[in-house]
Amino acid sequence: MNVHDDAAIKPIIGLTTYLEKAVTDGCGTVRAAFLPETYLTPILEAGGVPVLLPPQPPVGNLIEHLVSRLDGLLIPGGWDVDPGLYGQAPHPETNQPKPERDQWEQALIIEALRQNVPLLCICRGEQLLNVTLGGTLHQHLPDVVGNGNYQLGGHRFNGIQVEIRPDSQLGALLGRASLDAVPVSHHQAVDRLGDGLIATAWSEDQVVEAIEYPGHRFCLGVQWHPEQLADERALFAGFVEAASAKMLSRLAPATLEAPALAEELSAS
Repeated sequence: MNVHDDAAIKPIIGLTTYLEKAVTDGCGTVRAAFLPETYLTPILEAGGVPVLLPPQPPVGNLIEHLVSRLDGLLIPGGWDVDPGLYGQAPHPETNQPKPERDQWEQALIIEALRQNVPLLCICRGEQLLNVTLGGTLHQHLPDVVGNGNYQLGGHRFNGIQVEIRPDSQLGALLGRASLDAVPVSHHQAVDRLGDGLIATAWSEDQVVEAIEYPGHRFCLGVQWHPEQLADERALFAGFVEAASAKMLSRLAPATLEAPALAEELSAS
């Protein structure tokens, strides 16, 4: 199946969003769900259909039904994860918690893993994946590595080199053992790995820059921001390809049942 064919059925990719005060042209200052376009563009280019998922209470069977209708799930960057989720008091530099977003995204991550839905987690998303599976975070990297190279401030990205485990899913997707000048903007990072996760990329300071969950259809977390790299789309292409395979696996039973249904209707 060619996901770039305009006539093809395309995989539905859910992307979680911020829920913050925003200044708009038509409505003034309002609380709004939004996500930078930089996350949407590579999904569209890879042949997926992005659908925004604003934070909301994960009540009843909502999460199970929602994830069952997605072919892929992307958890993007944002504010720091609540350190209470991994049993720590907040560091003075840690952001004020966003419990509604943490709860929403954790429930989605757990269900995506349960239903084997392809999962791509970026920056905060990677950290939350690790915490959701029982891991911990370094709350302020300058205390660990002795410098502020990973977060320059002022919404600016710094470029760092990362070394990639060659036998990993990430290594297979990117086809190389290292990347130069990947854009980073994080003052926190993975400390103790969550259950079942492995580290697959590191900075020169040995800060974990990517994790994955072996055995899952597609479950990757990267600490850098691949959505900022217009000329490096292999990660998104692999993610959307996995989502397409998930979509086809959902359609297969209906395809197999269709001839029998048609025969039954014609006989009635």
